[in-house]
Amino acid sequence: MQAVGKKHRHNFILNHRLVGGAAIDAEGAGVSRETLKMCKKSDAVLLGAVGGPKWEDPLSRVRPEDGLLGLRKALRLFANLRPVKVFPVLVNSTNLKPEVVRDVDFVFVRELTGGLYYGKPKRRWTTSRGRRAIDSMAYSEQEIERIVRVGFELARARKKKLISVDKANVLESSRLWRLVAVEVSKNYPDVGLEHMLVDACSMRLIQNPRYLDVLVTENTFGDILTDEASMLAGSMGMLPSASLAGVPREGTRIFGLYEPIHGSAPRRAGLNMVNPIASILSAAMMLRYSLALAREAAVVEKAVEDVLNEGFRTYDIMSEGKKRVGTKEMGDLIAGKAGGK
Repeated sequence: MQAVGKKHRHNFILNHRLVGGAAIDAEGAGVSRETLKMCKKSDAVLLGAVGGPKWEDPLSRVRPEDGLLGLRKALRLFANLRPVKVFPVLVNSTNLKPEVVRDVDFVFVRELTGGLYYGKPKRRWTTSRGRRAIDSMAYSEQEIERIVRVGFELARARKKKLISVDKANVLESSRLWRLVAVEVSKNYPDVGLEHMLVDACSMRLIQNPRYLDVLVTENTFGDILTDEASMLAGSMGMLPSASLAGVPREGTRIFGLYEPIHGSAPRRAGLNMVNPIASILSAAMMLRYSLALAREAAVVEKAVEDVLNEGFRTYDIMSEGKKRVGTKEMGDLIAGKAGGK
């Protein structure tokens, strides 16, 4: 951010706060009120990973994930964008054949506020016959309409093809999802709409991912499918994400939270090993959507590609004949390119 700011004469004011496990240890909550206040006053939030084995007790009343969910709710974030792009020089870094992943470039749009994670009733109890639990996959027409609209806007700016992923052959919530998607599609006659069942989508991700461009789906399906899709890029350390509070349109600013999709990797913390590219590309998304600096975002993205083309790799994407570097070195190399060095 500082390199881009200096080159393009922007003054980015960066404030640092704790969230997740670190916030639990220091402040007793996954996210404090003070942190929420600061986030609400900001133009955007750039987030690191929130969890770790230290806080994984399922019976704990306070968990790191509460911090992330609390941020999403307080900041009214409803649209999660997860782009999956396989850089040409990394086609041999995945577990799939190069001919399968070559030229893969698509984006998932995941709904964040409804579905199983938030639906009511949600509880666990004990009966005379044993323990029981219930989660509810609930969606309103309004929740579906706004996330599908995000998908259509992104599709309009790309290849004008939107795939809506559901389970309409079984779930009532998915049947409503499909009905609303068709209704919204009437406002986008230039964008084709295709319906795809979630299990078929899971297979398509592995069989023919180049077929995909923009996909929109509900919360739980999106959570699972995007983790599967991350393997196409060779490492979760390559994939950014954005969680937005509005519909993205060119030239407009939308409040958002930006984060890599990977976890905290506590075993490698402080060892100068982990791949910073997902975080750097998340910052590029922040420049594009929350600061309306598309040119600067493209500079960062090109800097990442240039450094990879020069053969530099972190441990997770390392291959024979390449130059292995650590977290700091990779970050410095990309910042140098973005800053024009």
